[in-house]
Amino acid sequence: MNALIFAAGLGTRLAHLTKEIPKALVEVNGKPMLLHAIEKMISIGVDRIVINMHHHAEKIEAYIRTLNFEGVEILLSDERGELLETGGGLIKAGPLFDLTKPIVLYNSDVLTGADLNKMVEYHNQKGGIATLMVKNRDTSRYFLFDEEMHLSGWQNITSGEQIITRNKKDLDSLAFSGIHIVEPEIIQMLGEKRKFSITKGYLDLSEQYHIYGWKDWSEYWFDIGTPEKLSAVNQFFKESS
Repeated sequence: MNALIFAAGLGTRLAHLTKEIPKALVEVNGKPMLLHAIEKMISIGVDRIVINMHHHAEKIEAYIRTLNFEGVEILLSDERGELLETGGGLIKAGPLFDLTKPIVLYNSDVLTGADLNKMVEYHNQKGGIATLMVKNRDTSRYFLFDEEMHLSGWQNITSGEQIITRNKKDLDSLAFSGIHIVEPEIIQMLGEKRKFSITKGYLDLSEQYHIYGWKDWSEYWFDIGTPEKLSAVNQFFKESS
């Protein structure tokens, strides 16, 4: 399989921690977030990993040169010229993938103990163009799913904005967890390279194509976006050791 690890973000919410290094190299439980992500991808059989980079990109390059995983190719997608967000980042990285295999998309600031092998199995069984890892948790923005876990819309409960792409009743609101699997043909479906969130791309495509949510998982999950969350995840591992 392929993987794209999103590591281009500015990491502004981590304040002074990302002044001199990219967010992806901030350490969690003794090693960089990026290494946690790489090891997670290798654990599920990924053999080609693409990492996008923008903020302090030269430090991502230098760090990758220190790594060597047998049978695993690690490539870099350079966004120093323009930060493209998740949708544009996927399109730009497209030529680096083996387009005969699925692509796991993984936010570098996500850390989870979930068994992603089960997510891969689910994706293959459902046969959709994408599978999104979701969870029932409190947030402001939710994907909406029907009873068969088809992506059917999106809502922001703070602003009241809502987008419905499938005319279904009793939609389930679930929070995105920063991990998704896509079929390679979705890259062409998303159109020309531009700056945009893949959320919009998924919603546009969900009107005609099957995009599923995967919620049958447990174990820990952290989004390490702020110093407080970083402290919480380090405390979690300290107490778990």
